[in-house]
Amino acid sequence: MFEEPTCSVTEVPDDAIVLDVRGRDEFAAGHIKDAINVPLDELQERQDEVPFDVDVYVICRTGRRSAHATQFLNMAGHDCIMVVGGMDQWHHEAELPIVAEGDAAPYVK
Repeated sequence: MFEEPTCSVTEVPDDAIVLDVRGRDEFAAGHIKDAINVPLDELQERQDEVPFDVDVYVICRTGRRSAHATQFLNMAGHDCIMVVGGMDQWHHEAELPIVAEGDAAPYVK
């Protein structure tokens, strides 16, 4: 069985293309600056929004949805890397920055 590529939250390059597959409300509450939001349940019909020929770092809250998304997209010819630990690890453990939609204080939902 082929394992999808993974990286830790601290290995995501500053200029990375990040695909956040959490739901819209989760994304709005707090996300990585400039991340693309395509919820997992919309990914099949919106996969054309994910760039080809460049590494795309896929994240969700804990890693379950991003694992499914990474596998699906890589089978479709994308170059995706799953971010282990997701937004929980990104924000709560590594204390990396996040932004929110509007004026609300960002948080991981």
